[in-house]
Amino acid sequence: MRVLLVDHNEQRRALVLEGLRDVSDMVVHFASGTLTMLDQIARHSPDLVIIACDTPARDTLEDLKRVTQTNPKPIVMFVDRSAPEETEEALRAGVAAYVVDGLSASRVRSVLDLAKARFRVMQDAREDIARARAQLEDRKAMDRAKGLLMKRRGIDEPAAFALLRKSAMDRCITIAAVAREILASEQLLGGEE
Repeated sequence: MRVLLVDHNEQRRALVLEGLRDVSDMVVHFASGTLTMLDQIARHSPDLVIIACDTPARDTLEDLKRVTQTNPKPIVMFVDRSAPEETEEALRAGVAAYVVDGLSASRVRSVLDLAKARFRVMQDAREDIARARAQLEDRKAMDRAKGLLMKRRGIDEPAAFALLRKSAMDRCITIAAVAREILASEQLLGGEE
């Protein structure tokens, strides 16, 4: 397992490393202060990110949001102090485990295990949401295309759907793809937007 450790405090870093010493096949990379979080992750390709700090910086939380959107990883934050709104912002940024004033070598491993499990659950939920949104967009495109076919050809809904389905089957593409092509053509020809 590759871990990116972001902490410039030697004492905290030593506690984290002590908590990781029994983990087999672990490679720990230390973040440099010259690269952004996204660049650090691109460079080291960690399986997990550990951030330890006094209090979460707004820039760090913004970076974590971008990481979660572009290259999601389990993220653990150990902070010495935190306001309730910072805790919520960290969780919204994709932090899987957020520990306030609780960094000890004996807890590191269990917190990492929790973060990995919670990350998998969160990823599954994100994927389910993305899939549901895509299906909804497909459905909306198909409904609009059926409406156009019904209006242009003077046919009913089952006949419009049958035309979409036949075109999709003939061309080995999805019905939603055919629907989007119809909508794009209609827009290009100056029809409905």
